[in-house]
Amino acid sequence: MDFRLKVFYTVANRLSFTKAATELFITQPAVSKHIQELEETYKIKLFDRFGNKIALTNAGSILLTHTNKIFEVYREIDFDMSSLINQQRGLLRIGASTTISHYIIPPLLARFHQKLKDVKVNLKNGNTEQIENALLNKEIEIGIVEGQSKNKAIKYSPFLKDELVLVCNASNPLISQKELTKKELLQMRFLMREQGSGTLEVIEYALKPLDINLSHLQIEMELGSTESIKSYLINSNCVAFISIHAIEKELKNQELVILDIDNLVIERFFYIISLQGKTDPLSDLFVKTIANQYNFKL
Repeated sequence: MDFRLKVFYTVANRLSFTKAATELFITQPAVSKHIQELEETYKIKLFDRFGNKIALTNAGSILLTHTNKIFEVYREIDFDMSSLINQQRGLLRIGASTTISHYIIPPLLARFHQKLKDVKVNLKNGNTEQIENALLNKEIEIGIVEGQSKNKAIKYSPFLKDELVLVCNASNPLISQKELTKKELLQMRFLMREQGSGTLEVIEYALKPLDINLSHLQIEMELGSTESIKSYLINSNCVAFISIHAIEKELKNQELVILDIDNLVIERFFYIISLQGKTDPLSDLFVKTIANQYNFKL
């Protein structure tokens, strides 16, 4: 039954029998057989089939909720039992918004793995909204995000201070000016992140004291990652607000330059997020590890 639930869990998350078979190293007919046996056990359909596509039925959604809880308990058992023999092992699922997953978390994960080689880490990447939803849906145990809004079901712990700076390429005529005004800001062509991005939310919040809405800016294009924005900037005369952590290499190589805006400083925190009232041993261990690295209070 445990393996059948694992097969069901994989199919439910991938919504594909083929992808589930590949991930589980079994054949597609074997996947279909396990799902069929579960449906016979509970005497109800778990998936609706629409040609080559599938979707969870109401019964399938309920079973997925219970399966998530079962596997969560298994991870806790695995950790607690291994701790009794002075070992830490298990699976930790972490989510990180795009800026953090590219520029902040990789060295943290490397250090964490050096200390706890038997802990397997799965990293989910997405914008802040997607990572918060993954946490609420219990697809991850812990997340690190950017942004201003707060969900009451989520606990937010300030982790690392960041600054968003306005940047352009090194040949942009704007770099000759010491400090730019609000009027000049409204004349620039901007690159922005997509809706749901924590960076976009912070920019919108920071511009309010200047009586500027995002709709007032000339937005040339929305792009889905900081890397694509940097590449576009280097090949255009656009500007963009980017995390200072994301442009260290480009500043050093003099590919990008920071522009100063009169009366505008955009600072924020990256937050460690977890479900309110919910503790997870491996998550706690991970937070303690990175707390030592960045000297912040838990």
